[in-house]
Parts: sequence; structure tokens; C-alpha cells
Amino acid sequence: MAAIDRSPSLEILVRGLEGFSLWNGPPFRNGEPGIKIEKVPCSNVNFSEDGSRLMVMKPDSVISINDCSSYKEIRSFQIPNLSAATLSPCGTFLQTFQKASTPQEKNVILWNTETGDPVYQQFQKNMTKATWPSIRFSSDEVVACRLATNEIQFFDAHDFSKGVVHRIRVPGLAAIELSKKPGSHVAAFVPESKGVPGSIQIFSCGKDSESQPIARRSFFRCSTVQLNWNRGSTGLLAVVQSDVDKTNQSYYGESKLNYLTTDGTYEGVVSLRKEGPVHDVQWSYSGSEFAVVYGFMPAKATVFDKKCNPLLELGTGPYNTIRWNPKGKFLCLAGFGNLPGDMAFWDYKEKKQLGTTKAEWSVTSEWSPDGRYFMTATTAPRLQVDNGIKIFHHNGSLYFKKMFDKLYQVDWKPESPERFDEIVDLIKSIDSLKIEETKSQGQGSKSSQASMKKTSSNPPAQKPAAYRPPHAKNSAAIQAELLGEAPKEAMSKNALRNKKKREKQKEKKATEDAGGS
Repeated sequence: MAAIDRSPSLEILVRGLEGFSLWNGPPFRNGEPGIKIEKVPCSNVNFSEDGSRLMVMKPDSVISINDCSSYKEIRSFQIPNLSAATLSPCGTFLQTFQKASTPQEKNVILWNTETGDPVYQQFQKNMTKATWPSIRFSSDEVVACRLATNEIQFFDAHDFSKGVVHRIRVPGLAAIELSKKPGSHVAAFVPESKGVPGSIQIFSCGKDSESQPIARRSFFRCSTVQLNWNRGSTGLLAVVQSDVDKTNQSYYGESKLNYLTTDGTYEGVVSLRKEGPVHDVQWSYSGSEFAVVYGFMPAKATVFDKKCNPLLELGTGPYNTIRWNPKGKFLCLAGFGNLPGDMAFWDYKEKKQLGTTKAEWSVTSEWSPDGRYFMTATTAPRLQVDNGIKIFHHNGSLYFKKMFDKLYQVDWKPESPERFDEIVDLIKSIDSLKIEETKSQGQGSKSSQASMKKTSSNPPAQKPAAYRPPHAKNSAAIQAELLGEAPKEAMSKNALRNKKKREKQKEKKATEDAGGS
């Protein structure tokens, strides 16, 4: 019983035309998933980061918050003119954005999901990818901050009534990224302006710390950045993107991968072994290694350690996506989007490729929390046809496939990877199940075995020979005659059989004559 409590069952959220359903995750009984919740009408649905709460946006601007242990509703909110909503990592707070009619209207509200009370309100003119969610939390909800004009504002996450308790002044600030586990540092991006280079700066979140960056990296030709913290908050990867490539090698501009550490041991560009854009980068779950897909097609993929030393080359191919299994053992290298969907599965610990396959037209892709399965999905509105789900084993073999008329969203229910057994033990249990299945299949009924023998005794029908036009039948003889060679007669099967019979008769007659003499 202890093993069952320690390893929770997997769950899959599926949203289609009629609302969302919740499936029991793999392994499936009889090859089909069990339905835990059947088609609830909604316009959007999301889990909290830790998987403890489920937010359902229903018609008429109603938001329902459900406890994921029983899926019973905890609280519902009626919010008019709703544009967006999101849960905090542990599901303690609900953050909503409404269309504001006047600047005096506070249209961003932070609600307590247990009591239903608003704990903080503010005005925000518009919502962009850089400014939403407005209030950012660390994974344990200990640290909370927001991006303001030329500064980062910090709150007491346990008492928002105190307002802003701490500020870090950053002139020209355009984007921030708070580290997750723990929320000890925040990264700030300042774009290039009037000949002054752009920069990425790392600050400590502590109230007593000085408002000076503990790490900084400056650069020209930068319009956007992607900031990626590792688990442990010791390293930051920043993909710096420029809209224009001055070398004219790429229509999509140029990109560089920068790496900064919180202890100041490394601040610089990661040395990549092929020219071209940085397609994707991801940290391992341990935060000790990161993998990068980069370069002009066919792209190259490499795993680096925390000191930017290459550890493993994953080869080249039509790839632009990399996904690291939560246990840190397996990697999936894929080419989605405008690429044909090739996938290569690697065992990082053993440093070998496990298998290759394809998942065409995939829009989303992610490993299961236990690290055993890899799920891809083709969803609307990105693609309006061929919507469906595919689930693969860790080695790339297809486990499950289901097509939909319209599919909008597919997600694994988040779970901590530590709650699951080690992947080696899981693979052994899978292999033992496979052996048992093969034995049971081998012990079929006598009638089925007899029918199999009967069908195998009948040889398959031979395909008809390809058509040859009349002028091509003697082409070999004509070619031999032109080259001065003896023409080779094209004989039919019957003629060839008769010829062999005649040769055997001649040999038999010759041996009889020799014996008589």
C-alpha cells in the first residue's frame, strides 16, 4: 500500500468542442483510457503548477476553483468583462484581468481561493506576454513581485494588505523572470535604446540586499529575450533575439544563447559548434545540465554542464524542440511546427539513442510526470484538421492514438516527479507485464492455432509482372548485338522449366551410356 500512496496515478486533461474531460492516465486497461470526469462545458481550464487546484472558466464569466483530490468545487467567482485568469503555483490565489472602462478602475484583482475575498487590486492598461500574469510568484509562493515602470515591486505574499514592501529600481525595464525553486533571485531585461546596449541583470530578492545587480550581461542587436532559470536558482539561460540578421544569413534574424550564474562564476555567451539560430533550450530537472537545439537546418543538439562544457552530442537532423524527461534520464529531440515531426529518443545516462519515430503536425508535446510516457497533440486553432493525441513509450514506440473532430487543449495533471518510483524499476515492471501478455497470447485456442496454420500453408498470391511494351521485349538482344555480344534470350518460366528438364535427361542418358560401356 505504501508504494501505491507514493506513486499517484497519472491523469490527462482533454478539452474539445463540448468542454473538458479528465482521463485516467496510462497504463490503460484494454487499450482505452478510463473517463474520470465527463465533458464539462467551459471556455478554458488549467491546473495550478503543483496540481492541487483546477481552474475552470465557464460561460457567463464564471470561474470555478476545484480541489483536485476530489474535484469538488471550492469556490466560484462571477467576474464581468473577464479577459484572462490564472492560478498561483499552489492554488492559493486567483488572478484576474478585466477590460477597464476608466483609468481609475482597478482591473487586475488577486483573490483568495479559499475565502473568495480580494486581497490586492491595481490598474493595468493592457495585457501582453511580458506583463501577464501581473503578479509573479515563486513555486512555494514565498516571494511575490510585479513589473512596474522602471522598477520591480515586491509584496509580502502572506499579507498583501501591506502593499509594496520593497522596490528595485531598474531604468528602462521591459521584462522580468522570477526564479522558481527557490524564489531567491529575479532577472531583469532592459532593451537597447539610443545607442546604449541592452542588458540582462540578476538581483537578489532579499529585502535587506542592495539594489545592485549580482550579475550582468550587456549586448547590442537585441529586441526580445527568453529567460530560463534552473531548478535551484543558481543559473540563468537567456536566448537573446534580434529581428535583423546583419550577416543576411537568416530571414528570421539572429539569436545568441547567454548564460549567467548567481555566484558570478560565469557571464557570457555559450559557445555553440554550428552557426544559426537557437531553436530551443531546456534545463534538466536537477538543474545541473541543459540541452540546446541550434544552427541552420539540419540543426545540431548538445547537452552542456553548468560550466558550459559539452557532455553529449545528440547528432543533427530536422529538429527545433527538445524535451527533458522529469527524472533526467531520457530526452526527446523533435522537429515540430513547420518541420515534418521527426522524433529521436535518447537515454542520457547511458548516452545512447533508444529509437526514432514521427508525430506529424504536433502543436504541443510533454513528458508525463513519472517520465515513462511522451505525449504529443495536434490542436486548434493552430491546426483545424487532423486534431488528435499520441502517447509514446520512453523509447519512441507508439502506445496510444486518438483522433478528434476538434481538440483545443491536452495537459498532464502536474505531479512532483519525486512521488514516482525510479524509471529503471518502472521499465522492469513494464517488461515483465509484456512477457506475461506474450505468454497469454501464445496459449490461444486450438481452433485459432489451426486456422493460423491453415492460412500460413496457403502461399500469398504473387503480384502480376510489370507491363513491358512490345518494342522493349527484344531490347536486351538488340543491345547485345550492337555491342558485339552473344544475345541473351529472354525466356518465360515454362521455357526455363522445360530447358532444365531437357538438361537433366541429357545428364541421365550420358551416365547410363557411360555405365553400359
